[in-house]
Amino acid sequence: MKLGFIGLGHLGKAIAQRLISQGVELLVWNRTKEKAEELGVPVAESPAELINEVDKVIVIVFDSSASERVIFGENGLVHGGIQGKTVIDLTTNHFEYAKLAYSELKKKGTSYLDAPVLGSVIPAQKGELTVVVGGNEEVFKENVPLFEKFCRAIYYMGEAGNGSKMKLINNIVLGGIMDVIAEAVALGKMAGFDKEKVIDILNNGAGKSYILDVKKQKLLKEDFSPHFTVDLIYKDLHYAQDLVKELGTFSFTLSAVKESYGLLRSRGLGSMDFSSIYKLFDER
Repeated sequence: MKLGFIGLGHLGKAIAQRLISQGVELLVWNRTKEKAEELGVPVAESPAELINEVDKVIVIVFDSSASERVIFGENGLVHGGIQGKTVIDLTTNHFEYAKLAYSELKKKGTSYLDAPVLGSVIPAQKGELTVVVGGNEEVFKENVPLFEKFCRAIYYMGEAGNGSKMKLINNIVLGGIMDVIAEAVALGKMAGFDKEKVIDILNNGAGKSYILDVKKQKLLKEDFSPHFTVDLIYKDLHYAQDLVKELGTFSFTLSAVKESYGLLRSRGLGSMDFSSIYKLFDER
């Protein structure tokens, strides 16, 4: 099976490498061609060219604007032989865009799965991501064997847009827990405790979580090289605020957490791992 793959950021590259290790033949495209060439697989000149050579394509880019460009923009997928093909969009999209993409591609005889993933680089390398999928159920079922190559948990959520909604709800928790853990570790340090001991105690107490497990070394070494960036969590929480608005409800927590990452961005740390929120509390 030859699979198209578009988007080689930190997570996209890890997923692509995982698929290659699972024996999947990839044809890739990336805005920065050099990143695509690093994989050692064939590289298409454009998304339109790529879709001519494959029956399905994975898209995982920064946001809905980037997804729209590679699917509908100049030299995008829709300008190639897209009829009868499947677009699997792993991007964390705005839910309204996911519904629109599904509708517009359906008019062209193309299937679209709104399929954002939960997890970052390390679980991607291990094939342990979670995927939440919206779209046609039969198309979803057809693609479960592909999802199983890089995901440990696979959920069908119903119509297109629902996958994005669930991912945004998840990332409210993701951003919030990282915020609280970072502050707690910094407070422990200010109180005169060894940072590693504080983290171990939290991990055996109220702070025990998957997030602390995977970010422990970043907090200890203060190595905030990116796996999942501040810019990405800020974008996701912004989309989540639109979901709260659509639902006609409120969230004080979401607003406060989002603006904590906003403060990091204002300090020029948007490209760092989101665990760098620790620096806000450690430097006060």
